[in-house]
Amino acid sequence: MSKPSPEVQASLTRRNFIARAASGTVITAMGGGLLYTLSDRLTREAKAMTTIDGRPRLPPGQRALEALRPMGGTPGSPSISDFRLKIHGEVDKPIELDWAGLLAQPQAELELDVHCVTGWSLLGASWKGVRLADLARAAGVKPSARHVIFEAAAGYTANVRLAEALAPDVLIAHRHDGKPLARPHGAPVRAVVPSLYFWKSPKYLSGIKFVARDEPGYWETRGYHNHADPWLEERYG
Repeated sequence: MSKPSPEVQASLTRRNFIARAASGTVITAMGGGLLYTLSDRLTREAKAMTTIDGRPRLPPGQRALEALRPMGGTPGSPSISDFRLKIHGEVDKPIELDWAGLLAQPQAELELDVHCVTGWSLLGASWKGVRLADLARAAGVKPSARHVIFEAAAGYTANVRLAEALAPDVLIAHRHDGKPLARPHGAPVRAVVPSLYFWKSPKYLSGIKFVARDEPGYWETRGYHNHADPWLEERYG
């Protein structure tokens, strides 16, 4: 779980992080030479920080951006009236939530770092939604479960080890930076798993399946790493 060390924690809200970096940003120099962009400054700031477990806050090979980048994917219906989230598989009490049912669950708003396999990271962004651990508790996950399979529009799936999926910073998110999740970013709902590369956080989420045996998903069966730890650069299998 990516959290700041205590000595820098107070300065790591997204607003303060960007403001501090932007205050020293120079976009162009006389004569046309490019010195620093805001992304350069954010990257330099992030490289000076560590997570609570001592790792660099910015994983190797990553560059910090100031805004979430849309990364494609086949969208599902944008209508919240069509939304259904099915929690099933190795559970005692399968659940299907509509939009009102999702909002009736305990809500959490967290500042999280996310890291895309293409090399960009978004640090300290605000995400609001339901902790996956709370949904798992409500459904009664069986001891036989070992993995979570996120199911999304157009048959997209991504597999995550159970212990990582149930971490307290894993959200089923419907708001980003204080606003409803935008269509290009997975509206109405997406997963956010900050400890793994961002393809493990599917957009247009429709189901959460708990399974006893691993089921590699869309990108995992196309050559991407089955685990996807950004600090180990587990990009490809």
